[in-house]
Order: sequence, then structure tokens, then C-alpha cells
Amino acid sequence: MALVLLLFTAIIFRLSNGQHRSPDPPGRIAVVGAGIGGSAVTYFLQQQFGPQVQIDVYEADRVGGRLATLTVNNQQYESGSPSIHSLNLHMQNFVKLLGLRHRREVAGKSAIFNGEQLVLEETDWYLLNLFRLWWHYGISFLRLQMWVEEVMEKFMRIYKYQAHEYAFSSTEELLRSLGGEHFVNMTHRSVTESLQGIGVSQKFIDDVISAVIRASYGQSVTIPAFVGAMSLAGAQGNMWAVEGGNKMVCSGLLKLTKANVIHAKVIAVSLHSTEKRAQYEVQFEQDGSLGSDYYDLVFVAAPLHKAGYSISFLNFQPPIPEVPGSYHRLVTSIVHGYLNSSYFGFPDPKLFPFSSVLSSDNPDSFFHSLESLCPTNVSMGYRRKPPQEAGVWRVLSPRALDRHQLKTLFKSYYSVQVIEWQAFPSYGSTGSSRTLPPIVLHDGLYHISGMEWAASSVEMSAVAAKNVALLAFNRWFELNEKIDQPDLLHKLKTEL
Repeated sequence: MALVLLLFTAIIFRLSNGQHRSPDPPGRIAVVGAGIGGSAVTYFLQQQFGPQVQIDVYEADRVGGRLATLTVNNQQYESGSPSIHSLNLHMQNFVKLLGLRHRREVAGKSAIFNGEQLVLEETDWYLLNLFRLWWHYGISFLRLQMWVEEVMEKFMRIYKYQAHEYAFSSTEELLRSLGGEHFVNMTHRSVTESLQGIGVSQKFIDDVISAVIRASYGQSVTIPAFVGAMSLAGAQGNMWAVEGGNKMVCSGLLKLTKANVIHAKVIAVSLHSTEKRAQYEVQFEQDGSLGSDYYDLVFVAAPLHKAGYSISFLNFQPPIPEVPGSYHRLVTSIVHGYLNSSYFGFPDPKLFPFSSVLSSDNPDSFFHSLESLCPTNVSMGYRRKPPQEAGVWRVLSPRALDRHQLKTLFKSYYSVQVIEWQAFPSYGSTGSSRTLPPIVLHDGLYHISGMEWAASSVEMSAVAAKNVALLAFNRWFELNEKIDQPDLLHKLKTEL
């Protein structure tokens, strides 16, 4: 009996030693950038790896990044991304998770200006708006709506994939899983080509589509079709904002995860190999002094392009290639003053009914969009300022407005605050040779902001953050069956 027990123990010992042991979770993680991408990936990484992992978040400027506010007359206004689409499920979940609220909606109407006159005016009556669209552009607007809805329906699959912890090692693979080669091809051809292909008239593209894209990205209808579809989806859907400012999502997520926020500029990431796996030294500059620390994983949530966040990558073989392309310069002017409604054909400001004016693409246009802003905290009795009263306006333009241009848009003004953004990638180049930046830079080094080259929005940053957190988790624990799976939609249907 003792001999049998001894043999059984030996067999169990041999079997247990032959089993593959799961690696220990990472001890320390660095995130570079505390905008929505950096704060979201911090939250998702903690969800995946657990609260015991120490996460350091490096931020050279302010938490929130392009989600920013400024003060006019002791009230806060959005100076960055002003609104969020209702289909943005990650942002919706963040708001609920953090106990935040949607800002109370203040109704307003829009118009499109071609440099000489208003070519399209929104009314309070939905059917009248549809009739005007049909009268001016035929069924082009219906074809556009069907095209955008088809793209968004397929894009929404990403939430199901991520709920089942599937991840993608490249942006192309992510797009391919959502809409096949068609989605990948949409990054290679312009929005004009795609819309013309479904029968949308050139007049509709010139008047309406160009105005929406200029207001969203400050660029023309030569941008890739996938970027354009995301922009046009925002123009059609219900939009909302966070009470107190959209940047509260970023600060809230960092506080919730108890991340260690280090206000310093990362200047280099260097590779240090060990017997078990790679380690990364993050070198930073803080208050005029240099410092460094070591991490198992590093996530860059800042734009890596020629004029962007300059980080040197040292000791990597082969060297990490430079991200091609550049970011598009936009200027936001927050003006507190009296609108010159005469410029838009309304000599009597009391008769000017619009809270926003979009400018179509024309040689004489010096602004992309003009919008009446509501404060980030909207009281129950708040009303939008009519044009005959001094209001706060957000003007998006390619360059800072000079005195003559300000006098063209405003009769008079009390203050002008100007913010220059490297806001979005320059999407001008399309074609089959156009490649999207890599997500995986090295074994444990990831780039989040590359997703912006497919399309840039608050939610795209959150989707990219979730994807890269899942990818890092699956790669760390060698869960290869959760990475780049083909025909994923069919796979999930059969599993369920």
C-alpha cells in the first residue's frame, strides 16, 4: 500500500511540474498622457490586471488633454471637445461609474453659410427640415443617412467583442473584424469618392458634407471615408456633455483607480532585457530635474508624430520607426461679445434664430464653425443668450482671427481667449499605400493614439484604450485565442 501511494505521489508531482505555469501579473505599469486615452487605459488596465498593479501616469500638461475648459465671467465653458455622441457606450459607462450626470440640454438650431448667404437653415419642425433637404438636394440626404447608419451598426460590434475580451494587434485587424475589407478600404479612399459611389450629389457634398467635416476636423472632403462617416454620425445623432465639464471623466477615472499621477514630461523610453522578460526604463523631466523609473509595461497615450510628443526610444533592435504624418493645426477662439448677425443676412439680431453656424468650403471662408456656448453647469432656469445680448461664442478657424475678422463676426466683444490645438491627424493623404500606425511597438510597449489615424473622437480613444488593455493582458498571459480572431461575429453567435 505504501509503495502504491509513493508511486501515485510521484506521478502527481511529475504532472504538476509538466504543467504550464501562468506568469505573474506585471508589477508596475507606466502610462504616458492623461487625456481620455490615458485615463481610460489606466482604468481598463486595472480592470484586467487587478488593483494590486501599480500604475504611474505621466502628464506634462493638464489632466484631460483635449477635454478642457476655460473661464469667462466666473463660469466654465468647454474649450475642447464640446459634446459626445449618444452611441458612445464607453463614455456613457464612465459617467455612470463615476456618478457624474449629463448636462441639461439647451435646444438650439443650426445653419450652413457659404461665405455669402445661408444655404440651409434648420427649423423647429422636423418635417419642414426634411422637406427643405429634399427640395434642395433630392434624396441625397437619405442615401447619406443609410450609409452612416450601416457604418455605425457595424462599428457598434466592437462593444460586444470587447465585452468578451477579444483584442486586435493592429487597427487594420480591428476594422476588418467590424466591417471586413470594406472598412479597411474606407481608410484608403476619400469621403467624396464613397458618397459619390452611393449616389450623393456633388452639390450636397459641397454645401453640407464639407461644412460638417470642417466643423468636426477643420479639414476638407478629401479626408478618408471612415473618418468622414464618424464625423457625419456625430452630426446626425443625439449629443450630450458632462455636467461640470467633460474633463471630469479623465480626472474621475484616475482618482477611481488610485493611479499615481506624475506631472512630468517623458523624454525617453529605453529597453533593458532581463532573464525573464523585457523591462522598460521611462526617463522624464520634472521641475528642471531628470528622473527615471522601471516598468514591465508602458502605454503611450500621446501622439507620436514628427511635431508631437517627442519621445526617444533607446536600445531597441530593430529601432522603433517614427510615426509618419503630422497633426492638423486648429484654433479655437472663445469670444465674449455681441454677434454681428448682419453678416449672415439678419440686420435685426432679434430675428437671428441660430445657435451655431457651419461654414462650407469656399476660398473666402476664414472660419470653420461658430457656436453659442452654454456653461458646463446649466441651472434649471438657464436660457441661451439671444444675439442682441452679449454671449459666449466658440469660433473654430484654421488660423487665429485677426482684428478685422473678429469685427466681421462680432459687433463688439469684451474678451477673446485663443487656444491653438494640434487637434487631429492631417487626413489629407488617401490611397492604397496609406498605412495606419502600429499598436504594438515592442513586447510590452504599446501606442494608443495611433487609432486616431482611422478616426479621431473621444469614443475612438476609449475604444483604443480598451483594445490595448485587452491586448496587453492577452499577450501577457499568452491567451492567443483572444487576439486577432477571424470571423469573430460568427464565432460569438455560435458560442451564445
